[in-house]
Amino acid sequence: MKLILDLDTGIDDTLALAYALASPEAELIGITGTFGNVPMEQGIANDLELLELFGRADVPVFRGIDHPSWSESFAVMPASGWFHGTNGTGDVAIPHVEGSTPATLGRMPAVDFIIDAVRANESDDLIIVPTGASTNIAAALKAAPDIVGKARITMMGGALTQPGNVTPFAEANIAQDPEASAALFMSGAHITMIGLDVTTQVKLTREQAEEFRATGTAAGAFLADMLAYYIDVTETSEPHSAPGCNLHDPLAVAAALDPALVSTFACDIAVDVDGAGRGRTIGDPRRVGCPSGRVKVALSVDAERFVDRFMERTLDLVRRGC
Repeated sequence: MKLILDLDTGIDDTLALAYALASPEAELIGITGTFGNVPMEQGIANDLELLELFGRADVPVFRGIDHPSWSESFAVMPASGWFHGTNGTGDVAIPHVEGSTPATLGRMPAVDFIIDAVRANESDDLIIVPTGASTNIAAALKAAPDIVGKARITMMGGALTQPGNVTPFAEANIAQDPEASAALFMSGAHITMIGLDVTTQVKLTREQAEEFRATGTAAGAFLADMLAYYIDVTETSEPHSAPGCNLHDPLAVAAALDPALVSTFACDIAVDVDGAGRGRTIGDPRRVGCPSGRVKVALSVDAERFVDRFMERTLDLVRRGC
């Protein structure tokens, strides 16, 4: 399965990238940069360094749109800065591996890369996995209506049965650009929403995080330190939840590759763009009587199977000499 990851590379995006690279059934054909956890340029810098660290400098990175569709500029939300640190990886430096091959920044804009990739592949061969704002994906579908029917998207974002994590209503990725998310859900593309409904059900513990350090590799020490930061912040902000940190973005990648990990409910989604509920994802009352069948929302997850697979694959990636 060919993948495009659309990342705002913070901590869980880093884990999602590692999972994609570690999955034998996945061919990562490119990363497109967006904004959210960090400014887009910081996220792209992280992507390039991570690809070098994981020995996959062959994967190209493309510069995306660096601000939401409703604004001419972007500033990181305070909550995102706290959860991910100034550099996006918990203020832990991504180590440089001596002799590693430099990763490269693609020349074409991210939107053009997405359009070309969808046109060049059969719909069953390519999945786009956005884990940040919907801006790049919505822009690509608007610029090239011919790809709407072919595009398959498994996105991390939104919440249908849970409250938001940046407001009582809004999940962070949707809140970055509600207008773009609204356009995406109305586009007619095939979308699976991996939202807080399921990502809050999967946790990585401190003991599991320390397994990365035990590999004795630079990548393992980096991941362990980054996860320690993430777990500290998560447990401070969610004192009544189970210990550990949520694996939001890695679950979206895992569900894209193996849809059986989650159970879904067919539901056309609308996004509120005005008022106190701005950024809320909710069943679209305009399409109850004529559902499209193209949007599915994940409501349950085989958490144990996913976490076990995440640990097995990412540990194997790290042990391969990173």
